[in-house]
Formats: sequence, C-alpha cells, structure tokens
Amino acid sequence: MTTPEILRNLPAIDENMLTWVPFRDGIDASWLYRNGDDGPAAAFLRYRPGARVPLHRHRGYEHIYILRGSQTDKRGTFAAGSFIVNSPGTEHAVLSEDGCLALLIWQIPTEIIGV
Repeated sequence: MTTPEILRNLPAIDENMLTWVPFRDGIDASWLYRNGDDGPAAAFLRYRPGARVPLHRHRGYEHIYILRGSQTDKRGTFAAGSFIVNSPGTEHAVLSEDGCLALLIWQIPTEIIGV
C-alpha cells in the first residue's frame, strides 16, 4: 500500500461499494491490504447466514470489529459494536447464525486445524 487507508464511520459503511471475493465457504472478503500469504492483512468479511470458520489457531494477534449481525464462538455471541482481540496461540471455531459484516486485522494469518 502506498497511501494510507482512512475509514470513516465504519458502522455505516456501504457493502455495495466494496469489491468482494470468495474467502471461505459462505464468507466473502474485501481486502484492505494483504502482505503475501503469510504476512499481515486486513479485510472486511461478509458472512452469509449459517457460515462457519472451522477450528483454527491464531499464530499472531487478530482483531475483529463486528459491524452488523453477530458471530459466536466458545466464549459467547458477539453482536454489532463488539471488538474482539484473539491472542497468539488461542483456538476457536466461529459461527454466524444470522450472518454478519466484520472488519478483521491479522498480524499473521490463522492456521486451520479442524473441519
């Protein structure tokens, strides 16, 4: 990235103005930046209702800001406005029963360890 990204009024972001690509089954990504396959990255993730991320391990810090909808893991359900920090070495699976839009920032991509 050669210029800084400035995101204003995140809760009101228009999903239709973003470019989406498949990320995982039922989940699309709109990348803000991505430094190769093993470097830092940030993206909006759009979960369709019922979308899941299998059990995975965080190899670095992951920050999640839920903009719309909710997602659930073993710690509970996190609704819009929630900010979650997953520390290196932690593991969880994620489900979004009703779908959600989230901003994720990865220090290092996660490692999928379950299906």
